[in-house]
Amino acid sequence: MINPAIYIRDLSVSYGEVNALIGANLDLPEGKVVGLVGMNGSGKSTLFKAIMGMVKARSGEIKVFGEDPVLSRQKGSVAYVPQSEEIDWTFPISVRDVVLMGRFGKMGSTRRASPQDHAAVRDALAKVELTEYSNRQIGQLSGGQRKRAFLARAIAQEARILLLDEPFSGVDKKSEATIIRLIKTLASQGATVLVSTHDLLTLPQLADESILLMRRVLMHDTTQKVLQPNNLALAFGIDVLARGDDT
Repeated sequence: MINPAIYIRDLSVSYGEVNALIGANLDLPEGKVVGLVGMNGSGKSTLFKAIMGMVKARSGEIKVFGEDPVLSRQKGSVAYVPQSEEIDWTFPISVRDVVLMGRFGKMGSTRRASPQDHAAVRDALAKVELTEYSNRQIGQLSGGQRKRAFLARAIAQEARILLLDEPFSGVDKKSEATIIRLIKTLASQGATVLVSTHDLLTLPQLADESILLMRRVLMHDTTQKVLQPNNLALAFGIDVLARGDDT
């Protein structure tokens, strides 16, 4: 692959005595939606943090658009949409201000929003169908609306890489359909979208290719091949599709 958006070689990350990633290798192209599949504790969150430049590698190399991940994050090239559990929903901030946070890297030292920043926020809110909720406190939204609000923040940021951590967890069907449509649109416009999900039934309609992770990259292939029961068993130890188990 020539000039991948994300380049990872022999990446190992540890937390004390715990090995979160061991010799991971990965190339991700621009303009693709890629699923990230693995059980809890398989290293998915650590992989996201490594791409964001938020954890220090014990060994190996990672480049984001050929640059150090920290530099790429500082430039706003990478956006992260976290799981709901990581957010204080009682914090007194409006939906509009959450989305505006995606523009901070473009505001300079004054952190004063320009007309262009406000226009980007309005456009992002319209795309996720939350314009009428823009003045609400973020915690007053439903689960699906909250996910869409943070996706709007990533859209307003104009990031070239989006890392989505369980975007379909606790969302309604309308939000799920909206999120899928937006992810595909962003990829068609050149963005690289890496989606961590336990929703294996939704993954085939979303991602053309997927990664099977168990502290190392066990497989990176078409989603159809990755989701074959014998391959899933490598990471989960069971036939999760046959059991109807999405955990």
